[in-house]
Amino acid sequence: MTPPRLTLAIDPALAAFRPEITYTWRTLLAGLGYAWQEVAWEGAAPDLAYALDPARAPAARLVLRAHPSQWAQPAAQRLVGVEQHDGWERPRFAVEPSFGPPQSMQAGRCFIERDLIFACFWLLSGQEEQQHPRGKHGYLDLTGTPTLEYGVLRLALVSAMATRLGQTLRALGYPPGLARWPFGAKLAATCGHDVDYPEIIRWIEPLRILSRQGKRGLRPALEVALGQHSHWHFRSWMELEKQYDARSAFFFVARKGSLVEYATGLPDTFYDIHRPKFRALFRELAAEGWEIGLHASYLAYTSADTFAAERAALASASGQPINGNRHHYWHLDPADPAATLLLHEQVGFRYDASLTHNRYLGWRRGANWPFYPWHAGQRRALGTLQLPTAWMDDHLFGQRQDNPGDRMLLLSGLVQRTAAHGGMLLVDVHDYVYDDALFPDWAATYRKLWADLFRRKDVWFATPGAIAEHWRARQALIERVSSGL
Repeated sequence: MTPPRLTLAIDPALAAFRPEITYTWRTLLAGLGYAWQEVAWEGAAPDLAYALDPARAPAARLVLRAHPSQWAQPAAQRLVGVEQHDGWERPRFAVEPSFGPPQSMQAGRCFIERDLIFACFWLLSGQEEQQHPRGKHGYLDLTGTPTLEYGVLRLALVSAMATRLGQTLRALGYPPGLARWPFGAKLAATCGHDVDYPEIIRWIEPLRILSRQGKRGLRPALEVALGQHSHWHFRSWMELEKQYDARSAFFFVARKGSLVEYATGLPDTFYDIHRPKFRALFRELAAEGWEIGLHASYLAYTSADTFAAERAALASASGQPINGNRHHYWHLDPADPAATLLLHEQVGFRYDASLTHNRYLGWRRGANWPFYPWHAGQRRALGTLQLPTAWMDDHLFGQRQDNPGDRMLLLSGLVQRTAAHGGMLLVDVHDYVYDDALFPDWAATYRKLWADLFRRKDVWFATPGAIAEHWRARQALIERVSSGL
C-alpha cells in the first residue's frame, strides 16, 4: 500500500533550527503514516505550513505557529504543567508566547497557535533530563517535579499530540495514513525479559527474600536454602506466553561478573552464556520463536569495542543474530545518554529498549511509538530504532512508593493510552520473578495484563525484534515516496 502524501512548507526564517524541525516533522508524519513533499514557501498552497506568523503563511489547510524563542533555547524551557484543550494535550512551559486560543478555524482552514513541533522535539530529545539530579546508577530523580505531579510520563504526550494532529487532518478531509500495525491491529504488545539472576545462590537468596517479605518470607527463605526453589523458569514464561499466542525476547548479559565485583560497585550478572546449559537454552528459545537479545553489561557504554565484543559473544554462544539491546540497570552514560545511543548505531543494533526510568512508570521520552533518537551533537536522527519501555515489573513492587495505586488499574491506564494512540506497549519482566512464593504477585500481574490484552482481540503480539523490523520497513517505505525534509 502506498502512503498518502502531504505537502509541507516551512518558514525560511526558521533556517537556524532546520535540522531539529526536519527531524520532528519526519518523526511525526512517518508515525502517522504520511509521506511528505516539501514545497517552496512562496509556491502553491501546501497542505501544511509551519510559520512564524500564520497571517503571512501560505494558504495551507493546516497552519502551525512556530515559536523561535523556544527553539533558540530548548534546554532552558521549564515544564510547569499540561495544557488540555479541544482534544489537544501538550506540555505547558513556564515562559511561552501566547497568541490566543490553541486552535481555531477560519474559512475552512485550521490554525494551531501552540508550537506543537517544538513541544514534541523537547520531549523526544530529553531536554528536561538535563534539569534533574541523578542518584545511584545515574537514575533520574523526579521528586517534586511537574512531570510527576501531572503524570506526564503516563500521558505519552508526543504520541498524544501526533494522534490529535492526525485527527485534525482527517477532519479537514485528508485520508488516513498508512496503517501502523499489521493484521488490522490497533496496538502492539511485547515483553523483554532481562535475564539477571537465572541461577539461585542459595546462601545469599534467603537474605534477599527476608528483605523483601519480612516475616512472611521465613518459609520460602528456608525452602530456598534447602534447594526447593529455582529461578530457572524460561519454560514457565514460554508456556505462559503461548496461552496468548505471544512471543517475547530474553536479554542475556554476555559479560560474567562476580560477587567481588558486585560488592565493589560493578553489578554485572554471575552466569556464563558459554556453558552447555545456556547453549541448550538458546536452541530451545530460538526453535520456538523467542528472540535472544543483548543485556549490555553495566559499563558497556564506555567502549564501542567492548560493546561490540559482548554482542559478538552472545551471537556466537546462541547461534542467533543479536539485533536488539537493553542496558543492564538501564545504565547508559549518565552524563551523556545520547553518546550511548550513538554507540548502538556504531555497534550495529537494529533496536534498543533502554530509554525508561528505573523508578517511574511510563514513557520517558513521551512516545509510545517507536522512534529514531536525536543526537544533539551531530544534529541528526540516529540509525538504531528506540522501542520505548513503559513498565518494568519492579515499578509496581520495589518502587511502589513512586507509583502508588492499584497495580492493574495503573497498567490498564497504560493500555488505554497505548490503544488511543495506536502505539506499542513494551514491558520488562525479569527472568527470576516467576515463582509466586519468592515474588508474590509479580508473574500474576504480568499474566493478568497479557490476558486483558488478549481479550481485546485488536493487539498484535510479537517479539521486540519483529516490531522493530516492521516499523523500520514501514518508515523506509514512507521515506522512499517522500521528498524534501
